[in-house]
Amino acid sequence: MLQLQIVLASHSMEKLHLYLVAFFFLFACSEKKKEGTVQPRERSRTVLADGFIVKTIPLSENIEVAGSLLPAEATDIRPEISGRLVSINFKEGSFVKKGTLLAKLFDEDLQAQLKKLEVQLAINEKTVERYKELLKIQGVSQQDVDLSELQVNNNKADIELVKVSIAKTEIRSPFDGRLGLRKISLGAYVSPNDVIATIREVDHLKLEFTVPEKYGTNFIPGKNISFTIDGVRQRFEATVIASEYFIDANTRSLNIKALVNNTHASLIPGAFAKVALELAKDNNAVIIPTQAVIPLSRGKQVIAYKDGQPRFLPVTTGIRDSVYVQVITGVNIGDTVLISGLMSVKPDSHIQLTKIQ
Repeated sequence: MLQLQIVLASHSMEKLHLYLVAFFFLFACSEKKKEGTVQPRERSRTVLADGFIVKTIPLSENIEVAGSLLPAEATDIRPEISGRLVSINFKEGSFVKKGTLLAKLFDEDLQAQLKKLEVQLAINEKTVERYKELLKIQGVSQQDVDLSELQVNNNKADIELVKVSIAKTEIRSPFDGRLGLRKISLGAYVSPNDVIATIREVDHLKLEFTVPEKYGTNFIPGKNISFTIDGVRQRFEATVIASEYFIDANTRSLNIKALVNNTHASLIPGAFAKVALELAKDNNAVIIPTQAVIPLSRGKQVIAYKDGQPRFLPVTTGIRDSVYVQVITGVNIGDTVLISGLMSVKPDSHIQLTKIQ
């Protein structure tokens, strides 16, 4: 019985061994079949894109900056000396001519001093006349005559000094202009630190604005610019008259001042202006749309189209506006560049143009 069990067990082991050999044989054949299978080549992907034919047009680079309208001249009206304000001779907001008397300080003490000096002058002048007559008969010496004449000259100098002081009590308009609001009341004691009013020359206005430092050399005196203000459709003109002599270190910009050529009721000092600046112009610029340019870490490139295949070309750009950019090197007139689907294009892509501009 024991011998029969051993024979059956031995038979089962041989059968299991045959199954394992058959399994490994089939597995090996399967792997060889996989290794011998040739995978089909991946086909090039077709990319749909729009194209643009390189051409030439007049192109100018423009920017818009903020500016402010300023009066041609503006100053605070202040007294030159301290004193009590005895009269105010202007209306707020009125237009005055140069030299108009605007206000008057108390000057009666100076007027009294002037009269005293004038009396002394008259007496001393008569004394000089008498001394000259006496000199002819040797009644006085030449020295006496010279001293009397010196006294007359001193009197005249004192009179002029008092007259200057009296003139300083009269506060007059320094130029033709429009006065602002009055800031002092009648009877107040004022000093040179007090502002009576502000006067501005509004017949001529100035426009002040800033430009980036790299464009500073474009704005020389005599250059014409244009600007607009809110609420007015009309475009106004101005002429550059001067620029600051240094670059602002904080903003890296240059301050420019221009003289406004137009007169309009809406042009008021202090108004905000939008200044349109033409930085550069080329009447025969080779251009492509701005979206066709691909920025790189070192330079720029475009994708040109040639017989369904892409060509990646490095380019050098120049001036630009809101739509086009000038290409200095890299493409030629008549070339076709892609303006859409740029991120999907690979070197082995097949290009199908859907539209050409």
